[in-house]
Amino acid sequence: MTSASASSLPVVGKKIKNAALLSTGGKTSFIDFKGTNLVVYFYPKDDTSGCTQEGLDFKAAHAQFKKRNTVILGVSPDGVASHEKFKAKHGFPFELVADEDKTLANAFGVWVEKSMYGRRYMGIERSTFLIDATGVLRAEWRKVKVKGHVEAVLEAVTEL
Repeated sequence: MTSASASSLPVVGKKIKNAALLSTGGKTSFIDFKGTNLVVYFYPKDDTSGCTQEGLDFKAAHAQFKKRNTVILGVSPDGVASHEKFKAKHGFPFELVADEDKTLANAFGVWVEKSMYGRRYMGIERSTFLIDATGVLRAEWRKVKVKGHVEAVLEAVTEL
């Protein structure tokens, strides 16, 4: 169950709505990236094993994304101070967006009810969205498994 209605979620082939951002690099909205492709990946928490590996995988492929006019943004509910530490610790060459109030997560339908060991709670569903240089959503990956994911995203960027 998500908190955003299905009708308000971004749709592949349609322009996404602009959104306010609070990021490590000072970018303040999606419009700041107009003219470049944008990979927006949502992850649950800074400095956890899966989230670190996903960030490291995007870091390893960063030059290939850059050659394809593509910017990467990582998004989690952690604050900017946490993101700054996480980014510095692992040398991420891309910005991290603080979504403490879950506005972006709700807008993309990735703030969902989860279950672990019989306990239900709300959290981020690891997901990635590819937005082209004109602001159109071109692909989405939901319920992402980290292994091999960055390669799939890079392949989709190459096909743009």
